[in-house]
Amino acid sequence: MCQSEARRGPELRAAAKWLHFPQLALRRRLGQLSCMSRPALKLRSWPLTVLYYLLPFGALRPLSRVGWKPVSRVALYKSVPTRLLSRAWGRLNQVELPHWLRRPVYSLYIWTFGVNMKEAAVEDLHHYRNLSEFFRRKLKPQARPVSGLHSVISPSDGKILNFGQVKNCEVEQVKGVTYSLESFLGPRTYMEDLPFPPASSCDSFRNQLVTREGNELYHCVIYLAPGDYHCFHSPTDWTVSHRRHFPGSLMSVNPGMARWIKELFCHNERVVLTGDWKHGFFSLTAVGATNVGSIRIYFDRDLHTNSPRYSKGSYNDFSFVTHTNKEGVPMRKGEHLGEFNLGSTIVLIFEAPKDFNFRLKAGQKIRFGEALGSL
Repeated sequence: MCQSEARRGPELRAAAKWLHFPQLALRRRLGQLSCMSRPALKLRSWPLTVLYYLLPFGALRPLSRVGWKPVSRVALYKSVPTRLLSRAWGRLNQVELPHWLRRPVYSLYIWTFGVNMKEAAVEDLHHYRNLSEFFRRKLKPQARPVSGLHSVISPSDGKILNFGQVKNCEVEQVKGVTYSLESFLGPRTYMEDLPFPPASSCDSFRNQLVTREGNELYHCVIYLAPGDYHCFHSPTDWTVSHRRHFPGSLMSVNPGMARWIKELFCHNERVVLTGDWKHGFFSLTAVGATNVGSIRIYFDRDLHTNSPRYSKGSYNDFSFVTHTNKEGVPMRKGEHLGEFNLGSTIVLIFEAPKDFNFRLKAGQKIRFGEALGSL
C-alpha cells in the first residue's frame, strides 16, 4: 500500500500543481486589475459581477477565495444610467400613437397597473395622443372631494410609506431606514426670504425650522405608483416663498428600493418647495424617480429637471419673494400644484403644535383630498 502511494506521489503533486494553476493565473490577473485606473477597473469587473449575481448555485463564488470581490448590488444599481434612460423614456412618451394603436396600448397599461378610467375627465382612450397625455390625465371634479374639516390633506393619490415626528434630524423613508433632514432639504442659506427670522448659528438644523415655542416638526411620505393619478395639489393653505432644485440620480423609489438604499431620497433628483402656513414652517418635496425625470411646478416656468449635465451635490435656488411680491406664491388647499410623468414620491415636512395628530396607518392607500391629520 505504501509503495502504491509512493508511486502515486508524483502524480498527486502534478495534479495539485495543475489545480493551483488557475488560482495563480487568477491572482496574477487580479493583480493587473488592481493596477488599472478606477473607471477602467469598474468597467472590467462589472460584467463579472453581473454574472456573479445571475449565475445559479454560486458558480463564481470560488473567485472570492483568490481575492476578487464583486461590486455590491447597490453600487451596481447606482451605475445604471437612469437619467439617460428617463430622458429616452420621456421622448418616447411624446411620440404620437396611431389612432388604432391607442386603445390596445392604454388598455394594457390600465390592466397592468389597475388604473380606474371611470374617474378620468375624459374616458375615451382615443383622446390621448401619446403616453405622456395619458399619464397626466385629469380627473372629474367630483372624483376627489377635498376635506374641509382637516388642516392637512393628502396632496396626491398614493401609499403612505411613513409619517410622524422628526427626531434627531433623521426622517424615515420606510420603517427602519432613515435619511438626514439637512441633506434632504439642503442648508438654510435663504432664510432672509422667509417671513420669520433665522435662528442663531449655534442652534441645530431642526431648531432653525421650528420657529414657534411648543411646536414640533412632522413628516409624511407618500409613494405614487405608476397607476396612480399623477398630479399633486396643495396639501393646505400656505405661501410658497422658495424653490430649491437638486439635480441627481433617478433611481426607483418603490418601497422595496427604499428599504434597500439608505438616503435614497437624498440621492434622487428632487424639487423642494418651502414656505410657511398658519403654524410656521411648511415644505413639500417632489422626488423624481426612474422614468420620472420631468417634475413640473405649474407656477414655476423657470424650473427644468433632468438636464443632461449636472454637478453631483449641487442645487439651484429660486426665490418667489421679490420687491413687488413680499409674500411669495399663495396656495389654497386642494389647488393644482404640479405633476409627474410617472409614479414617484411626495415628502411633506412641516411645523405644527404638539397636539397635531395624523389620521393614518403606515402602508395604507390614500387619495388626494383625504385627511392626513389635524389639530
